[in-house]
Amino acid sequence: MTWSEMQPLLEQASWDTLYMVGWSALIAVAAGLPLGIVLVLTDKGGLLANTVANKVIGQIVNITRSMPFIILMVALLPFTKAITGTTIGREGAIVPLAIGAIPFFARLVETSVREVDGGLVEAVQSMGGSTWTVVRKVLVPESLPSLIAGATTTVVALIGYSAMAGTVGAGGLGDIAIRYGYQRFETEMMWITVGVLAGVIAVIQFAGDYSARALHRRGRGGPAPRLRLLKASRTADALTVANTTGAFEATGAAPATRPVKAD
Repeated sequence: MTWSEMQPLLEQASWDTLYMVGWSALIAVAAGLPLGIVLVLTDKGGLLANTVANKVIGQIVNITRSMPFIILMVALLPFTKAITGTTIGREGAIVPLAIGAIPFFARLVETSVREVDGGLVEAVQSMGGSTWTVVRKVLVPESLPSLIAGATTTVVALIGYSAMAGTVGAGGLGDIAIRYGYQRFETEMMWITVGVLAGVIAVIQFAGDYSARALHRRGRGGPAPRLRLLKASRTADALTVANTTGAFEATGAAPATRPVKAD
């Protein structure tokens, strides 16, 4: 095939891949973020500790994650048909791509949120903050760089899933590689497709890493830094009280008390 013949095929396939990956990534982030936070909150010692709910949700996530994408895509054909009205093309691929990516991203969110300093959570609770306040003011802002890195990893994985989806009629670059590169022995088309996929992944990975580093350097700029100061001041106050009490106990003196004015 000449370049003039390959170019329109590659352009359309690239847009189809970006369309599938874009929509499925948005759905995965929108559903996986709260799911991952719920896994943390309902765990033992969490703010909404519920062992039964945590185990049930965790098992569903594990089963979905362990299923190979090709099998998941075939198993979801009736559900995909009911949602989109078709099981082929880029619209037919979005549903299984999103469902496959939701538990993947949820586990990444869970890992990121668990790394948040528990002292910040306690600081918000001591000020009367609700669970929603803790999530909104501490857990998400503090884990945001790690969440962006997890979202980047999810998008890269979705690109690989979309290439596999091309083998069953989903379109995109995977479909071009199979139909032309493998079935028609167009080796040149195969390697060009691989190069395009590698280039897209490199750009996405660079953008995600840059955003995560930028947020980390900036310190998020939200309420969490102020909470760190509150935590530090409270720790300093506690140490001062402890040292003062210890000094009085060592000397046998009693701490000074304010005189009470008689009526």
